[in-house]
Amino acid sequence: MDTSAHTLQTLFTQLGLESSDQAIHTFIRQHKLASNLSIQDAPFWSTAQAVFIRESLKQDADWSEVIDELNILLH
Repeated sequence: MDTSAHTLQTLFTQLGLESSDQAIHTFIRQHKLASNLSIQDAPFWSTAQAVFIRESLKQDADWSEVIDELNILLH
């Protein structure tokens, strides 16, 4: 069982993205979402990233809370 803390940094690492504070801030600035677009449907995700996000939210997995946090930041 995965008992590690899930943060924006660990989410970005899980998604295969640069996870430094600066990289996360840059990503958020460059990838704002329209209010009617769900995070899992964002056009900038790879297929694997979108599937991970969609499945995590669907299963209310441990990652859901930090994905919700990123969703808020992107909107």
